[in-house]
This record gives sequence, C-alpha cells and structure tokens, in this order.
Amino acid sequence: MAKRIFLFLALNFLVVMTISILLNLFHVRPFLNRYGLDYTSLAIFCLVWGMAGAMISLALSRVMAKWTMKVQVIDPQNASPSEQRLLQTVYNLAQGANLRTMPEVGIYDSPELNAFATGPTQSRALVAVSSGLLQRMNQAEIEGVLGHEVTHIVNGDMVTMALLQGVVNAFVLFLSRVLAYVLASALRGDRNSRGISTAVFFPLQIVLQIVFMILGSILVAWFSRYREYRADAGGSQLAGQQKMIGALEALQRAYDVVEPGQPPAIRAMQISGHNCGLMQLFASHPPLEERIRRLQAAY
Repeated sequence: MAKRIFLFLALNFLVVMTISILLNLFHVRPFLNRYGLDYTSLAIFCLVWGMAGAMISLALSRVMAKWTMKVQVIDPQNASPSEQRLLQTVYNLAQGANLRTMPEVGIYDSPELNAFATGPTQSRALVAVSSGLLQRMNQAEIEGVLGHEVTHIVNGDMVTMALLQGVVNAFVLFLSRVLAYVLASALRGDRNSRGISTAVFFPLQIVLQIVFMILGSILVAWFSRYREYRADAGGSQLAGQQKMIGALEALQRAYDVVEPGQPPAIRAMQISGHNCGLMQLFASHPPLEERIRRLQAAY
C-alpha cells in the first residue's frame, strides 16, 4: 500500500512540476495581464491543470503498479492449485462486496508481507499479493488481507484520493503563483505585471510550489490513514472480524522481528507505528496497534 501511495504521489508530483515548467517555458500565463493577476483566470487555470496531474496519475495507476512491482497476473485457465485458491478467495470476497466486475489478481516476487489494490475504476482494478505473504500467512490471515484490499476497491479509494490530490494540486498551483507574484512585485517595488521579472517570478513559483506540495501531502496522508480504518472495518465485514484482526497481528509480528538499524519493509496494511515527531503527519497508515484496538472495540 505504501509503495502504491508513494508511486501515485511521486507520479502526480512529476506531472504537475512538468506541466508548470513547460507552461512557464512557453510563457503560457493567461492569468497575467497588464493590470496584474486575473484571479478568476488563475483559479480556472490551476483547477484544470491541478486535476489533470491527479487524473493522469490515476489513469496510469494499474499499469504503473504492474510495471514497477513486476506483477504477474494470474491466468485462470493456466493457474496452479495455489493460484486457483487465491483467485477463488478474491472472487468470493468481491462477490460478497457486490462488485460487478471481478478484479485482476496477480502475484509479485518479494519476501515482504505485502499486498495492494489499485486501478482507476472498480471495473479496472487489480489485487496483487507478494510471494512472501502467501508463504508466511495462513489462509485465514490471507483472507483478512484480501478483504481489506477488496474494500479499497469497493470504496473507490483511489478515485477519491485522486480527486483530493487534484484539489490539493489546484490550491498549490494557485497559492504558489499568487505569493510568487506578490513577492516578485515587492522586490521590484511595482504591483503591475510589467514590473514582474520572469527571472524572479519563475524560481519563486517553483520553490513555493514544492513547499506547498509538501504541506498538501500532510492532508493526503491524513485521508490515507482515515481510509485504512474504513478498509479494516470493511475487511472485517467481508472476511470476518477474527480474520481481519489476525491479519493485522501477523503483520505486527513480522514488523517486530525486523532488526534495528535496517530499513523497515513496506507492507500492505502496515506502515511503522514508530514514526515520531513531525513524521507522524506524513504517515500513510495508522499504527497497527491502534487499528487492532479499533477493530476489537467495534464488536
């Protein structure tokens, strides 16, 4: 899950930055006129290009996941017995969640206990699990993990996240340009657009855009943590409370044996709960112990 979120955010960031650089290089600034900033034009401009970055990231999410994680999609006609069992588990959960189109199911080679669901729509979704998860978890725990991932598809989390990221992008583009204009005007002692130097405005805009995107990622991370709680609850309903709790406890045990000083493995439903200070604001997942506690308290 963390890799999926990181890839989505990284791709979105690159798209937005590329759009901004190209627009500036070709002097596409419909929001600047001889009277200064046209805030209405700027707002429309930022909304269109901000949403474009998020929608492109969303459209490419499944393809990027397959490519970066080297996911091997299971062919139902040539599946091994273990693959058939995995397919059947996902299909049963998807039917229980009333999904009209069954997601693709794949496996990728990794010792990590990891799984993810991605895709631009419910009808074009992918559920992938690591080889390590299949080897180290029992069937009940695997069902809990898959119930969690199927719930992400049912809830349309990737679409919601893309829309949220698009709005954040729009605000980032808008605020960075307004503040860059104000600062550039102050440096020139002139409030009209003719007094704005591109050599000053463009670098200021890029720096401010990076700063605001970092701040905006705090909001995106908060939503990601919120949707993990919802996916846990949905996985509990689809697979069963004990299976969902068992899956989280298995992930917690796997994390606890990681040697100190080594980078923590990125797992499907687990991001380290040991983040401290400001890093807690950027965590895409809540601590496992809190997720387990909430599930236990719900029944």
